[in-house]
Amino acid sequence: MTTTNTTPDSPNTPLSPGAPRLHPKVIRARRNRRLLVVAALVLAGATGYLGYWANYERFWIRTDNAYVTGNLIPVAAQASGIVTQVLAEETQFVNRGDVMIRLDEHQAYAALGRARGRLGEEVRRIAALFMTRKQLAEQLTSRTARLNLARHDMDRYQAAAPSGAVSKQILQNTADKILSLEADVRETQAELDTLDAQVGGTTVMEHPAVELAKHQLIEAYLEYTRQQIKAPVSGYVAKRKAQVGDRVQPGAPLMTIVPLDHLWVEANLRETELQHIRPGQSAMVNVSLYGSQHTFHGTVEGLVPGSGSAFALLPPDNSTGNFIHIVERVPVRIALPEEEIREHPIRPGLSTVTKINIGESGQSVWSSSAAPSTAEYATDVYADELPTAESLAKEVMAGNLVIAELDESTDMMIAQEETETRPAAPGRSTVRASKEIHRPVDPAVVTGRPAPAPRSFVPRRSPDLGEAAAPLTPSIGPGSGLLGPEGGRSPSRLRSESGEERGRHSLGSGRH
Repeated sequence: MTTTNTTPDSPNTPLSPGAPRLHPKVIRARRNRRLLVVAALVLAGATGYLGYWANYERFWIRTDNAYVTGNLIPVAAQASGIVTQVLAEETQFVNRGDVMIRLDEHQAYAALGRARGRLGEEVRRIAALFMTRKQLAEQLTSRTARLNLARHDMDRYQAAAPSGAVSKQILQNTADKILSLEADVRETQAELDTLDAQVGGTTVMEHPAVELAKHQLIEAYLEYTRQQIKAPVSGYVAKRKAQVGDRVQPGAPLMTIVPLDHLWVEANLRETELQHIRPGQSAMVNVSLYGSQHTFHGTVEGLVPGSGSAFALLPPDNSTGNFIHIVERVPVRIALPEEEIREHPIRPGLSTVTKINIGESGQSVWSSSAAPSTAEYATDVYADELPTAESLAKEVMAGNLVIAELDESTDMMIAQEETETRPAAPGRSTVRASKEIHRPVDPAVVTGRPAPAPRSFVPRRSPDLGEAAAPLTPSIGPGSGLLGPEGGRSPSRLRSESGEERGRHSLGSGRH
């Protein structure tokens, strides 16, 4: 039977002939040294991580449940009609005030003409009432004068009757004439009071019936102008739903405009992580589009006042007994610098990995630095519609108003007629002279306010944003703080249509 020598470290490995056998203590010493090296490496790693965590990592709250979001501006129909032209397509950039969709305007134009006619007819009708009132006032003055003359004659006849110079028949006829004239005066006064109830205390321009017809014209004008659907803000078109031939009603969604120069991140943090989150703290945001190649430096703007379940369409009812404790998440809004968004464009909905530095003190948890300060929070594309409609209404009213020029004594006829037209005392005449020169009257004379000059209802256009040096790298033109290259935009039909739009839809003298 043969014996095979093996090494202590590897019992199955045979020793070469003449190799020295290691002592067991030497073997244990080697193993101990190796264990010490491994233990030292583990301890050094643990110490380094503890130092990193204690000095840096413990001051950051990290989550990957965070997404880019922004203002999605819906564009909806404001009037009913049939879509006849679509001028903006998805991914295209539009300026504020650009016409994006046109509706069939024939019915709206006919309704505008009817409203214009009703206003002119109403002005003429009310002006006729004022003229009738003036006529009745003069008639009342004439009959009062005849009544006073009959009373004077009666006084003279009664003085001469005792001497027999006047017969009883003349006295009786004069008394009957006075009664007849008094009845005529009362009848005319009643008719004048009836007209006072209709036109007293007002003017032709401010009469309620004229005001009603005026605002009907304004409503028809707004309906007509809003057959052209304009971009309320500048941005990129998305989710276009409008098709030529669609019949739309007010409120029907047509497309969405997305401004890409104002975006933020909504980080959904667990309720157990919110204790130290404060507005004003800095944040590091890595968008999955760029990965670790670029980090956005954001700032916490505020905490949403409620968890996601509180605003859900069907909030959970924990009082039913089917209660399961789930850690809720609360959205935290993180602002992104505009200059970084311009250099590295992003889109709403992108996923991010977000870290918030809770080592900073920040502001009060009750505060918020979010503010509606960017361009998409307000629009002026409708600002000129109402002044233009009012100017059109005043022009129609002035063109249909013809009244008599009154002298100084009758300039305040409407306010003082109640006292001036009462029957005068015997012996006093109220006959007044007036000159009537009929002419059209300036609205400024009637209303006491200068009529504004008509202005085009086409709003101011946004400044041209210039050409893009490369896709998604906008070149911003002077005076514009908006994001959006003209690059990639076909020869713009939106601008070429503006001249046609002004020529087609300006309500000038040709349509009046």
